[in-house]
Amino acid sequence: MSRQRANFLAVGFVGGVAAGTLIWSRMQRQYRRNLFSKSSIRRVAALGYLRARPTVGTAQLLREYVAWEPRAVLRQRGVRMLRRLESTL
Repeated sequence: MSRQRANFLAVGFVGGVAAGTLIWSRMQRQYRRNLFSKSSIRRVAALGYLRARPTVGTAQLLREYVAWEPRAVLRQRGVRMLRRLESTL
């Protein structure tokens, strides 16, 4: 009986990790989509999210964002983030 419980526990653990990974990747795509949202509050939140992820992909995304952003304040914030990110990479 204990071996069967161990098997159930292992299957449950692996299933939980798989579900968590799927949810996490979906959340990341959603935050990246919010960078180009109509809502400026969502764009600010997306910039905050990307700030903690210094990767080449983030730098490319910020370049596109800076070229697209209609509000000067948010565009300047994006430029500052991009400069900081490029200096760390």
